[in-house]
Amino acid sequence: MKNLLFFLAVALLWRRHEAVVQSGGVLLGSSAILPCHINTNDRLSQITWQRTIKGKAPDDVFLTIQPMIGPSHSNGKDFRFEFIGNFNNKNGTLKFSDVTLNDEGSYTCIFSLFPSGKQSRNSQLVILVPPITNLMDYTPLEGNEEVPLATCTAAASKPKADVRWIKGSLEGKVREELKETQHANGTTTTWSTLLGKPGREMNGQLVKCVISSEATKEDILETNILVHYSPGEVKVTERSADSFECETEANPNATFTWTRAGQSLPESIKVEGGVLQFASKTSDLSGLYQCEAGNMFGNTTSYVFVRFSSESSVFCWVLFGLFVLSGAVGLLYLCWSGKFSDCSKRLPWWKEGPSGPGETNPLH
Repeated sequence: MKNLLFFLAVALLWRRHEAVVQSGGVLLGSSAILPCHINTNDRLSQITWQRTIKGKAPDDVFLTIQPMIGPSHSNGKDFRFEFIGNFNNKNGTLKFSDVTLNDEGSYTCIFSLFPSGKQSRNSQLVILVPPITNLMDYTPLEGNEEVPLATCTAAASKPKADVRWIKGSLEGKVREELKETQHANGTTTTWSTLLGKPGREMNGQLVKCVISSEATKEDILETNILVHYSPGEVKVTERSADSFECETEANPNATFTWTRAGQSLPESIKVEGGVLQFASKTSDLSGLYQCEAGNMFGNTTSYVFVRFSSESSVFCWVLFGLFVLSGAVGLLYLCWSGKFSDCSKRLPWWKEGPSGPGETNPLH
């Protein structure tokens, strides 16, 4: 009976002195401090560390600390544990380096005291894993069916990450679809896909993916939505009196082909990209010209009628003739007035008479 009462008293004493100390979350691969300290005047004979983790027997003893011997490992030495406490101060704190997911669990230090018996302190080690983030965009073809536009991934995080979108000008035009997969090691992969009907007005619009996790600071990934579409309306504008430019919107960019209705382009006409350049403006170049804009998704055509009249060239010859005539008249005047004395050399048919320059001899 006395023995039974003794064991009951020891059991009650054990429960009364048990305390839980939360060490909090520790990043995968970093170091954790496992606190172990007690205030008492009792004599300390030994500190024992045990753990309950995945893959190990419950209450697995892995380290013992004694005043004369110091720390000694059980079941193989794990150099990641470092005794940083002080036995004389009744401090059995450990530094645990390079923690892994398999190290997550409960760690208990037990003080062997006299005369009070055993007392314990518990640390719950939680491993945090930052997500591997990625933003993938698609390039759909313009259409009326809902398709993926971009997918944001937070892979293998612990605990699971929160993924959301900042849609900007696409707010209300697209929606989010969330999927999660839990892995055997306790991590979670989260996918968030942006869905919408791809229109050319969406092309180039900025969206941002915001990933939040206990294991890391907020991560923001951004991309511009890409949509492929065939050339839209083709516009032909007159750049100058002798050049025309063909323009359109397309993704990928359109290539331009200029042709002349029913005829090949003369060598005097140059084409650079969408620009049609005339080296001369003669009437034979007048006619209907066609610009075709195309990419791998389609083609669009526009026409322009170019008219060059012969009046412009005739006008130039008239000006030249007037210039020559005015020069001749001026020269005759100078000779006749005697202001230009070298007329006979310049004008072989000009002869000077006895009356002076510019006069001819009378006929008999």
